[in-house]
Amino acid sequence: MNAPLLFDNHGRPLTYLRLAVTDRCNLRCFYCMPEEGIHYLPKKELLSFEEITRLVALLARMGISKIRITGGEPFVRSDLMELLRKIRNIDGIQSIHLTTNGLLTAPHLDELMRLGIRSVNLSLDTLDRDRFYQITRRDEFESTWRTLQLLLEKGFEVKINAVVMDGKNSEDIIPFVRLTEKLPLSIRFIEEMPFNGSKQAQNLLVWSHRKILDHIRSVFPSLQKAKDDPHSTAYHYSIPGFIGNVGIIAAYTRSFCGSCNRIRITSQGVLKTCLYDDGVLNIKQLMRAGCSDPEMESSLQKAFQQRPQDGFEAEKRRKNSVTESMSTIGG
Repeated sequence: MNAPLLFDNHGRPLTYLRLAVTDRCNLRCFYCMPEEGIHYLPKKELLSFEEITRLVALLARMGISKIRITGGEPFVRSDLMELLRKIRNIDGIQSIHLTTNGLLTAPHLDELMRLGIRSVNLSLDTLDRDRFYQITRRDEFESTWRTLQLLLEKGFEVKINAVVMDGKNSEDIIPFVRLTEKLPLSIRFIEEMPFNGSKQAQNLLVWSHRKILDHIRSVFPSLQKAKDDPHSTAYHYSIPGFIGNVGIIAAYTRSFCGSCNRIRITSQGVLKTCLYDDGVLNIKQLMRAGCSDPEMESSLQKAFQQRPQDGFEAEKRRKNSVTESMSTIGG
């Protein structure tokens, strides 16, 4: 792998882009959006196919080498596979990853494998059908579970993302861990965040990284710390004799900021240099105003050199309190 080319003002390399290709989703997870859904923008307000590929090519030249495609639900976008084919051929992009809820994914698995996209994060917060319905407001557990089985059968590297919510799915923590005994899965428990798309502030965090870890260790006392990859947002753990592993992402307590190498582009083309900022540069606006690539690169570099040190500083800089939905900023 080539040495990083792009750094922020704190000396952190920037190599990883989380790209939201749509704000739309076919689930209605209560921690992501209100029951009535969110106000979806007209498609003309979202980044077009050409704008996305131009932006990815520019960022690749600047030093971005890894991309995670997010949404909303990426497969709701009708031209997603065509977009992935195009991005796959952009010089400098070394790996493409996907985060999906799995409902529309299965028909595309063979082509994803042919494109070299072998890493998929599956959003699944419970192993219980009734709780799945309560969380997502859709009766689609069996579809997601079948996609998980197919991903494993076809040899994908699979991570399950599970947001831990008090009184909603905390009883699923141990069953999820047990899955890793026989299956080559990484189960990643995520602290609940305030991005629910409502005007109401979330309650104080109950299931912190520490509480999740202590709960797992109370049932599996042999749980041991595993090696974390550089820039990983998850703290990884393993249980002797188990095939898979467990990760905990301290998304609310924000203890991973010091090594963060990620930037985000929302489906509206807004740059977020931190999950908790409220958008620092409208790239779509620059493109539609006729800016050249060198002009956009200059604006991007300026934004990268004003990056907050951590999520707490980013939140303090916000003009407004957190009210966005994760579906609009890229889950």
